[in-house]
Amino acid sequence: MKLDYTLRLADDALIMGHRLGEWCGHGPILEQDIALTNTSLDHLGRARSLYQYAAEQFNQLPTENKIKAFSSVALQETILAGKNLDEDDLAFLRDGWDFRNHLLVEQPNNDWAYTIARSFFYDTFNYYFFSELIHSSDESLAAIAEKSLKEVTYHLRWSSEWVVRLGDGTDESHAKIQYAVDELWMYTGELFVMNETDKETLRQGIGADLNKIQPLWLDRVKAIFEEATLNIPAGKWMQQGGKEGRHSENLGYILAELQFMQRAYPGMEW
Repeated sequence: MKLDYTLRLADDALIMGHRLGEWCGHGPILEQDIALTNTSLDHLGRARSLYQYAAEQFNQLPTENKIKAFSSVALQETILAGKNLDEDDLAFLRDGWDFRNHLLVEQPNNDWAYTIARSFFYDTFNYYFFSELIHSSDESLAAIAEKSLKEVTYHLRWSSEWVVRLGDGTDESHAKIQYAVDELWMYTGELFVMNETDKETLRQGIGADLNKIQPLWLDRVKAIFEEATLNIPAGKWMQQGGKEGRHSENLGYILAELQFMQRAYPGMEW
């Protein structure tokens, strides 16, 4: 369970970092181009730490458990050869259905308003999530959470300011950010779904209580939306499945780009 939990956190960070990295060289102004690139690097840095820790956990498993863990033929061949996995293997050689990231983070950038809305929802969640995870009984996860919280505090301030700027700006900017919020709202519910992994890690004192985080997240979102003159979407139906490996087609496109080099030239080293 702890391995699944660690991988989910790593997958979220990797996919979000990749999405934000797609803005590099395409930002609306140079300052925000650099800001998004730096934020992307924060997510990727966290992903690397988490994948390293996940690899340590995985390599301690019995061989029969390792083989059943992932569907990737490339990983199964590596395991059968008696080799340990590392952070790169977990990022570049797992198949899409082995990823456990939330559906929200894999949604496309589309435009600036979409990117801001997605970041704001995720940043708000991360702020309260890592505020809880720093109390984890797992020292490694607690340490990663403590470092991440410092970064996420800046991410949340940045995305919140942009939500207000767009929402309380021109008629066009208001319409775009409201449309983005309406479209992405259905992916926010999954952030708080307590699946078996969440329940078991919480019972062990390792994971965070998502039920405790949800009202804090919603209060923060409402406060920022009020300042931005935005409306909370009326729809209550929520998408889910990412935590169980059921993803949208968007993840396939991300992985096709992200994993191409390693898949095309196995074992390549710089």
